[in-house]
Amino acid sequence: MASLETAAEHERILREIESTDTNCIGPTLRSVYDGQEHGLFMEKLDARIRNHDREIEKMCNHHFQGFVDSITELLKVRGEAQKLKSQVTETNRHLQENGKELTTSMEELRQCRVQQRNIATTIDKLTHCLPVLEMYSRLQEQMRAKRYYPALRTLEQLEQTCLPKAGQYRFCSIMAENIPKLRIQIRDTAMSQLRDFLESIRKHSDKIGQTAMKQVHKHPETRTLGAQDLVDFSPVYRCLHIYTVLGLRDVFENYYRKQRRKQARLVLQPHSNMHETLEGYRRYFNQIVGFFVVEDHVLHTTQGLVNRAYVEELWELALSKIVAALRTHSSYCDDPDLVLDLKNLIVLFADTLQGYGFPVSQLFDMLLEMREQYGEILLKRWNVTFRQVIDQDNYSPIPVSTEEEYRQYTSQCPFQDPELEKLPFPKKLPFSEFVPKVYCQLKEFIYACLKYSEDLHLSSTEVDDMIRKSTNLLLTRTLSHCLQYAIKKKNVGLAELVQVIINTTHLEQSCHFLEEFISNITNVPPDTVNATKLYGTSTFKDARHAAEAEIYTSLNAKIDQFLQLADYDWMAAVPGGENLAASDYLIDLIAFLKSTFSVFTNLPGKVAQTACMSSCKHISTSLMQLLLDPEVRQISMGALHQLDTDVKECESFARAGPVAGFQGDTLLLAFSDLRQLLDLFTQWDWSTYLADYGKPTCKYLRVNPHTALALLEKMKETSRKNNVFAQFRKTDRDRQKLIDTIIKQLRNLIAQHHT
Repeated sequence: MASLETAAEHERILREIESTDTNCIGPTLRSVYDGQEHGLFMEKLDARIRNHDREIEKMCNHHFQGFVDSITELLKVRGEAQKLKSQVTETNRHLQENGKELTTSMEELRQCRVQQRNIATTIDKLTHCLPVLEMYSRLQEQMRAKRYYPALRTLEQLEQTCLPKAGQYRFCSIMAENIPKLRIQIRDTAMSQLRDFLESIRKHSDKIGQTAMKQVHKHPETRTLGAQDLVDFSPVYRCLHIYTVLGLRDVFENYYRKQRRKQARLVLQPHSNMHETLEGYRRYFNQIVGFFVVEDHVLHTTQGLVNRAYVEELWELALSKIVAALRTHSSYCDDPDLVLDLKNLIVLFADTLQGYGFPVSQLFDMLLEMREQYGEILLKRWNVTFRQVIDQDNYSPIPVSTEEEYRQYTSQCPFQDPELEKLPFPKKLPFSEFVPKVYCQLKEFIYACLKYSEDLHLSSTEVDDMIRKSTNLLLTRTLSHCLQYAIKKKNVGLAELVQVIINTTHLEQSCHFLEEFISNITNVPPDTVNATKLYGTSTFKDARHAAEAEIYTSLNAKIDQFLQLADYDWMAAVPGGENLAASDYLIDLIAFLKSTFSVFTNLPGKVAQTACMSSCKHISTSLMQLLLDPEVRQISMGALHQLDTDVKECESFARAGPVAGFQGDTLLLAFSDLRQLLDLFTQWDWSTYLADYGKPTCKYLRVNPHTALALLEKMKETSRKNNVFAQFRKTDRDRQKLIDTIIKQLRNLIAQHHT
């Protein structure tokens, strides 16, 4: 069984050797040598080879004649092949000879095709490189022309589009390396131009503001010129575009705003001597207006470089500094014309900025504050003016020679006197130059107040109220003080004081005309509810009362001067039968009073009467004081008779009526105390006095027991010292006892009424 399997295996291997490529026979032979029967396999292989040899021999024997015939034919073909080879060689030689030109042409054609291909390649490369070079050339031209924003756009296109298409060339690498440098150069150049612009705009802010304010002043409703007409804003736009393209817009915005804030602080810092001239204020306002006009233009022509919130914040800062600076500098000003010009300038400044949309209510509030300062400055100026009028006044009624002169004065101040108009020329107005001048100055003051109130957006009622309050201050403070100055100044005479009273009376009467004048210029009726009333009436009344008091005081002082000349002989003997004459000083005093009261004709009746009564009372009181003077220790009956004579002279003066208007003997009442006292002593009517004392019907009702006692003590002292030998004369001794008795009774009377 094993031999059969071996034989089958050997047969399979032999078939495989016959059918397999010799290159792959190795594994088959290895399987033979791996087995144990390779000797047997060799025998089978030899038998198979002999078998094939026999088959080959049979086949050769079968085809031999055909082989011989084929060899014979092949020999014939060799001859023909030699002929053919000779012909082919000859043909090839002819062909080679004839194809040399063609080969040369073909080589030339090949070379041309290579050149053509190279040219096409070159053209293609140049097609991509030329735009790069052209664009770079354009970039250089734009840089030279300082057209930096187009240059930046060209640079961007060159970097993103052209260079990638051009390929890897050395010049492209150089260009690519230069692109960041060019960007930095453009950025720095643009920033340099912006700095130049900011410096230029700082210098030109004055002119921009001046132009804007002039336009508002001349054409408030139209704006013919803008900031762009005066300043080239292209550096700002260019720099903004460049930084936007570079992705640095935030950096640019922050830088611009920071620099403008610095410039704002410089603009808002006023010069230390700004308050000295209006031009200083004008330059200050022009620069501020110029600054904000530029910011407004930048706000409306750029998208987001500055926004509304930034501009409003900057304006709020500026407004607070402007108001503070104006408050400080205007406080130094003492010229009302400059303050008024400044007010008009501030109004123009506010209206200009309001036209650009900036809120300016704080400026108008500050102008109302300045109104108080303006009023104070006006009061100071008018104080000087009133004093000049007072010092220049001659305190005499105004003489007028013609109708024209009369109308001129009556047109300056309201005055109507039908009786005076009937009189022929020349005639005199009752008041002095002081009245028309003061009335005109009052109107000028009102006009000055009105000028300040213009353009402050105030209602007519508010303007009217402001003018009335200021006028009241002028009347109650300034004019009142000036009138007091006129009344109290040294060397003012009674005639001047009389004229002051007449003047103030006429000014008081003109007050309602001032009311009408204010109502006419403010268009506010004087009877409007809550309308402020003028205090002129009380001012002139107070001045008149002060002048009246000064007249009384001055008269009394003059009387005192005469009384100082009194030289009574208090020890004079009782006169004989001759009549006593009044003292010289008293005659002079009465003559003075008569001449003085003669000029009181134009005074109000009560003033003249009061002055006359005051003078008489002062004379009476002074004479009483002379009697009771502690230094006068002794008084004789003769001295009392002389005093009685003087009092009679005074009573005669009073009875003559030096001033009209007294009823009956009213003026004599001024001397009643002195008269009753002298009558009591000269008539020695003590029994009546002591009996009727305290009764309403008492003859000596005005005699004070204290006064009588004091005078008796002086008479007692006289009797004691001058009558050394009175004890030897019974009459003198009795008189002394009588005096002692009366003194004792008076003391008892005083004690009784005191308890």
